[in-house]
Amino acid sequence: MAVTNEDVKYVANLARLQLSDEEAEQLKSDMNQILEYMETLGELDTSDVEPLEHVTEISGQFRKDETKQPLSHEDALKNAPDADSDYFRVPRVIE
Repeated sequence: MAVTNEDVKYVANLARLQLSDEEAEQLKSDMNQILEYMETLGELDTSDVEPLEHVTEISGQFRKDETKQPLSHEDALKNAPDADSDYFRVPRVIE
C-alpha cells in the first residue's frame, strides 16, 4: 500500500497542518519509507516472540503508593502568581 497525495492531505487536515507542495511531497516520501520498513518487519518470523507491554524491562521503576497529607489551602496558593482569597486567578480565555 502506497501513500497518495490525497492521504497526505487528509492526514495534514486531521493534524490541522498547512503544507506546501514540497513539504507534502517530502511527507509522502517519508510515510512510504515507513510503510516499506513495516513490510520488511512483517516478513520476520515472530511466532516464538512473546508479546511485550514495554520494550525495556521496567520492574522497580515505580514509586510506592503511599498516602500523604494534602497541601493546606494556604500552601497551595502561596506560589500562585495571582490569587483570590480562595482560588487561583487566571486570565480570561473565553470571550
